[in-house]
Amino acid sequence: MDKTPAPIFRKQRPLIPSSSVAPSSSPAFGTPIHPPKPFSINAPKAAILPIILPPATLRPLAFRTFTKKHSLTLTSSALQELASFIGRHCGSGWREEGLAEKVLEEVARSWKSRNGGVMVEGSSKELQDILKTLEGNMSGGKIMGQGRGFPRGDSMLEISDSDTLNTRLGIRPTALPRQDSNASFGMSGLGVQEEEADDDEEASDARAWLKVIDAYDQPRLLYNVDKKHFERDTAKASLLPPASHKTSVFRNRYHVIHQRLLRNESFQTSSVTSSRKRTLQPSLSSQQSLKITPIANLLGRHGSNHMLLGQLNILPTGDPAISDLTGTIALDLSQAVAIPEDSAWFCPGMIVLVDGVYEEEEESVGKGLGGSSGVGGTLGGRFQGFFIGQPPCEKRKATLGIGGGIDRTDHDQSIGGGFGWIDFLGVGSERAVGSKMRRLERRLLQPSPDPDMASRNRAVIIGEVNLDQPRALQALRKILSLYAAEPEGTSPLTFVLAGNFTQHAVMARGGSGGSIEYKEYFDALASTFSDFPTLLQSSTFVFVPGDNDGWVSSFTAGASVPLPRKAVPEMFTSRIRRAFAAANAEAGSSAGVQGSAVWTSNPSRMSLFGPNHELVLFRDDISARLRRTSVTLKRKATTETDGTQGDAPPENPKDDPAASAADDAMEVDSAAAAADGTSASTPSSLPLDVKTAQKLVKTVLDQGYLSPFRQSTRPVHWDYASALHLYPLPTAMALIDASAPPFCITYEGCHVMNPGSILVPGRKGVGRWVEYEIGRLGKLRECTL
Repeated sequence: MDKTPAPIFRKQRPLIPSSSVAPSSSPAFGTPIHPPKPFSINAPKAAILPIILPPATLRPLAFRTFTKKHSLTLTSSALQELASFIGRHCGSGWREEGLAEKVLEEVARSWKSRNGGVMVEGSSKELQDILKTLEGNMSGGKIMGQGRGFPRGDSMLEISDSDTLNTRLGIRPTALPRQDSNASFGMSGLGVQEEEADDDEEASDARAWLKVIDAYDQPRLLYNVDKKHFERDTAKASLLPPASHKTSVFRNRYHVIHQRLLRNESFQTSSVTSSRKRTLQPSLSSQQSLKITPIANLLGRHGSNHMLLGQLNILPTGDPAISDLTGTIALDLSQAVAIPEDSAWFCPGMIVLVDGVYEEEEESVGKGLGGSSGVGGTLGGRFQGFFIGQPPCEKRKATLGIGGGIDRTDHDQSIGGGFGWIDFLGVGSERAVGSKMRRLERRLLQPSPDPDMASRNRAVIIGEVNLDQPRALQALRKILSLYAAEPEGTSPLTFVLAGNFTQHAVMARGGSGGSIEYKEYFDALASTFSDFPTLLQSSTFVFVPGDNDGWVSSFTAGASVPLPRKAVPEMFTSRIRRAFAAANAEAGSSAGVQGSAVWTSNPSRMSLFGPNHELVLFRDDISARLRRTSVTLKRKATTETDGTQGDAPPENPKDDPAASAADDAMEVDSAAAAADGTSASTPSSLPLDVKTAQKLVKTVLDQGYLSPFRQSTRPVHWDYASALHLYPLPTAMALIDASAPPFCITYEGCHVMNPGSILVPGRKGVGRWVEYEIGRLGKLRECTL
């Protein structure tokens, strides 16, 4: 379409001085000697005549591009939108000149870069935005750009916007890369080359690829049940949202766990009939594949066995109950046994699996109504639970669809399943940048050949540092001196210091100095840091606040604060920032990537090399809260039956497939147990501290949520609840809990570490911390003051 304006609407040239104007036939007008030509504006060489392109004619080409090449599914409405767009902007040359194929390819890539999902719908806002942006960059039916065209990773961004894209993805901005065969996977526009990278100072330091993601900056994702895909929540987040957002938090948690369970082998129906002898017990758990029954479907099914998935609640009468998206029913756990026994805590607010029998009220038996108030309400009767367990978690590789280990040299380890195209942290998705980041890691972060030799790829995690305790500062100084004495170039990548930075909520105690005293503690910490300029120049220091830290402690007095909580305000930490600035100025510009102090939220994430390494930082005394609010269960299964088989659990729960499936999923690999010479497969032989640590780790990771409690126990900001999800499982997690014993434990591929407090209780003059070798294991270390 010719967008040349008519001459009357074009901007007029300024009048030429009278000395250069010739006489005119009209004395009232001055005519220039060389009047402008009315058609001197450059117009496109070939104008496009729009045509009406039937969707059925475009369908074969769209199927090859979207479905076969990009594994996307086009709905009829989306096909209609694309056919209308191509007919309007490509005209009759859509087939012969290949214009339509280029447009479809560009739309498919842009859809993937926006994480639009598997289904491409015509009414979606993403598709409309893509077509609107594409329309402004087309001329003569072709996609035009500046210079070499669009960056292939995010096709709707011009070259001048590529640095903005790279910054959003957590990737160092660089020149536009070449367009290669990997462009269809959305990788070539991400600023990462195939085998080489720039040799400047920034690219040669692994810390250039280290990023701390604040909980308030993390992408807010919601699970779409219809599309079976995660979508970004485009609504503006608020700390005071409407009440409907509270139910959305539970609904999203339930959907994430439910879809995770349906991919578990125990819940998948097999076409091959099992030859295993069936037990006489008419329990649903005795079937080969497990099945989850919605609570509303219990109506009229008195005496039948079912397995429920729902949230453990407390009724107004004080009795336990279980709720899902269809209703609520009272729960009787007097005969319930945890599978495996004593392996996890079960608290109100958790989403659990319960296997048992539905019992209607006596007056409603045979009526088929169960005394219910209807679907979505509370059902009459009760559910007699025999077995209760945590929903088994899913390994990170299975969630992201990754095959093989990170040491393989394959160009792409993705196997096509899972959510590999989802950018959960805003640092790039696994399918887009995972393989290239692994090549960078092999080049920049090589492990030390000698295990006793210091290496760069370490993170030092220091637990609760009470700055109002002089011995805590003394222990911190001792720890920093140990790392400052190491050879140059082997300093750890990062140091993590966690609160509470004061023993009490100082800002809530007006008579003790309040905010002035609180700032003085950080000034003392700045003086300690100033004695180790080499560490300040070469490492990133991350500070995670606790419940006693400002500002929130000024009105909570140290009680449970809503999660996520914001970082310590800058007005208290200004002197620490000046200490880092002075150290970097002393080193000069030759130091490469300068050291920095990052004050982040609680919880927060630390990403190294994009999605390759994700370390969750969380400071909370969650172990004490679990012990206070947990439900009491039977310690052992009943070994004698009273003849009423329908109301009693099986004699040996290990013969139950539900129990065996739970045992397989709940196997915990404990480094502490290995150090003691015991096996994690024999829980009875483990020390009490190791059992407690295993129980804590299994509870949190199986829930896939950092605050699996009721709102009255541990409040959560509803609009930011997605930052508390542990899905997919991180590669490592620093669960800093002063009420739990220190440990380093691996469960389902996630390495969880707890350094405890920096001062060891009961051992005067001893400091403790965790040294984590990134991508491998952490170890507890101690020093004497």
